[in-house]
Amino acid sequence: MAPTVLAALLPLSVCLLLVPGPTEAGRLLVVPMDGSHWFTMRPVVEQLIHRGHELVVVMPEVSWQLKKSLNFTAKTYKLSYSLEDLNHEFKVFADHQWKIREKNLLSLLMGSSSKIFDYFFSHCKSVFDDRKLVRYLEETSFDAVFLDPFDMCGLIIAKYLSLPSVIFTRGMFCHYQDEGTQCPSPLSYVPRGLLAFSDTMTFWERVRNLLFHVEEHLFCHHFLKVATDIASEILQTTITPYDLYSHTSIWLLRTDFVLDYPRPVMPNMVFIGGINCHAGKPLTENFTQAANVLQLSFFLKLF
Repeated sequence: MAPTVLAALLPLSVCLLLVPGPTEAGRLLVVPMDGSHWFTMRPVVEQLIHRGHELVVVMPEVSWQLKKSLNFTAKTYKLSYSLEDLNHEFKVFADHQWKIREKNLLSLLMGSSSKIFDYFFSHCKSVFDDRKLVRYLEETSFDAVFLDPFDMCGLIIAKYLSLPSVIFTRGMFCHYQDEGTQCPSPLSYVPRGLLAFSDTMTFWERVRNLLFHVEEHLFCHHFLKVATDIASEILQTTITPYDLYSHTSIWLLRTDFVLDYPRPVMPNMVFIGGINCHAGKPLTENFTQAANVLQLSFFLKLF
């Protein structure tokens, strides 16, 4: 009975950390993802700092966007590749996607262009190779881990430290989000993410949806093998993606259920809105004036 009650109180505890009020400030371990993922997580980190929470952010020394620019404690670790290597592999991946275009899971996740993912998934080995950093994490008392699940390192760290984890994501392109949350996902009504089908699929679209789901089960564990092998080495037991995703306490889904297709969700899955890009800047005065002139010209032609 006690573990059940504790599990039920975890969502409430995490929500209290994220809302303003007289609650005691907490200490959060933040494991972000680089690039556009950080653009959307950063405003949340800023608000947590503004509300008095103490944040420790674990970040690599080599990154595109992760910099010590906010009032948090940064713990960095070294990587086996340079920024030039990262840029090169990302260009290879991007060029490959422009060439293939089709929604093919095998071509997206496997092949020569997937080395960029191996770079991301190898982060956690670098974290745990830094014994000084690991000792600090073990000896520091954290209330929860706030993480982006893409490179899975935050999930591994949360499981290693036996801490509640709060996932901040747009969604996963493999099936582990549904299975990790034990969320029903009937294939006749819930389309797989990369297919861009609606919830009112034709018969052949439902067949394609089923085949795509089979592809996920065949290829996703190969795609995540680098991360799961590292997790198994760190945790000294065989680890599957399901083991990591099912450990999550709260899923903060950076989407809006009004704009998404109808689907079942679990109580620990919270829609918070938001998009996966940098916040836009206001338009310049000259651009606004030009737009007004064009709009006026359009209406004058109508009459």
